[in-house]
Amino acid sequence: MKTRFVTLVVATLVSLTVAGIALAHNHGGGKKPTVVEVAAGNPDFSTLVAAVKAAGLAETLSGEGPFTVFAPTNAAFEKLPPGTVENLLKPENKDQLVAVLTYHVVPGKVLAADVAGLKSAGTVNGKPIRIDTSNGVKVDNATVTATDIEASNGVIHVIDTVILP
Repeated sequence: MKTRFVTLVVATLVSLTVAGIALAHNHGGGKKPTVVEVAAGNPDFSTLVAAVKAAGLAETLSGEGPFTVFAPTNAAFEKLPPGTVENLLKPENKDQLVAVLTYHVVPGKVLAADVAGLKSAGTVNGKPIRIDTSNGVKVDNATVTATDIEASNGVIHVIDTVILP
């Protein structure tokens, strides 16, 4: 029970932090930030943002969309075997990095309320992710820890594990 409460508090804090960053961006120019701008404005996504830039996907994910991004935190990337992130960020591994990152993106805007009853969703990568709503929400082996972080071109759901195609 205590663990579930702590998880709920952490998820709420992450959501509020990201929402606060989005509001700060919005307040400054009157325009809601893109999914890339929302992620870039949160230090918990610095590894994801670096990977998106290294893969050459920042411009695409800043486009019209809409996109649903299952965004792994820095802690999620740290769960990968040592050296994995550094290896993926090498220019010669760009295709592999693109494959991993596009597996985290579903075309269209899929809000948390939309996943009830879904068993899978097609990704930009071309391979479907599994969805399990039997105990919270999981995509493949990752738990969704925060949902419905809105951006001008889609929505972000925070996950605790990097999912691999």
